[in-house]
Amino acid sequence: MANVQLIVFDMAGTTVKDENEVQDCFFVAAESTGLKTENDRITAMMGWSKKLVFQTLWDEQIGKDHPDYLAKVETSYAKFADVLENHYRTRSVQPTEGCLELFAWLKSHGIQIGLNTGFYREVTDIILSRLAWNEGLDSDYVGSGNTVIQVSVTPSEIYNNEGRPAPYMIQKAMYKLGVKDPLTVIVVGDTPSDLAAGINAHSLLSLGVTNGTHTREQLEPYPNHGLLNSLIELKEIITNL
Repeated sequence: MANVQLIVFDMAGTTVKDENEVQDCFFVAAESTGLKTENDRITAMMGWSKKLVFQTLWDEQIGKDHPDYLAKVETSYAKFADVLENHYRTRSVQPTEGCLELFAWLKSHGIQIGLNTGFYREVTDIILSRLAWNEGLDSDYVGSGNTVIQVSVTPSEIYNNEGRPAPYMIQKAMYKLGVKDPLTVIVVGDTPSDLAAGINAHSLLSLGVTNGTHTREQLEPYPNHGLLNSLIELKEIITNL
């Protein structure tokens, strides 16, 4: 087994069940604020920083030079945040198939677990709390060998809130845990932007799960090092490295 020090996982759709709930929250926010979009367009942007999604959609609809552009972005984003936070506070929040089994296996092998996401910090904290994955994390969202996860990073902690496909959240997770070599890091997500972030970070492997927000057919066209039916398949991949 190769020297794997850290796995950086996406949250919604990868380690946290998402049956298109986040996408539904986008549509509620868009419809209620006069933003027109289509299902395929939203799907293509899953995994991005959420504000960037609204910036992109309003740019496509009215252009960045429109005098109301900034106000419309903020209005849509605020509505989305309200809907999304209410969703995660009031609805069931569950880990994905094989997630907890994999986490236990990684812990038994001394491999650290990092989470990154397109969510901003406030909603990420709601999810972590609902799953009790925040227990033992310090004020910098760093844990220990005894915590469920060892680090949590969101776009809120990155300059200009730049999320995926930039590699910065992965690199920040590495920095916080003292991991220097990206070739000891595996990145796992369920969207094209997750895969791209792993590639851009020069990680050992950038892998996609096909039981999240994207199917195998939707992920296959994008550069990757492998596509998994579920997280539990990662054990065999690591063992055979």
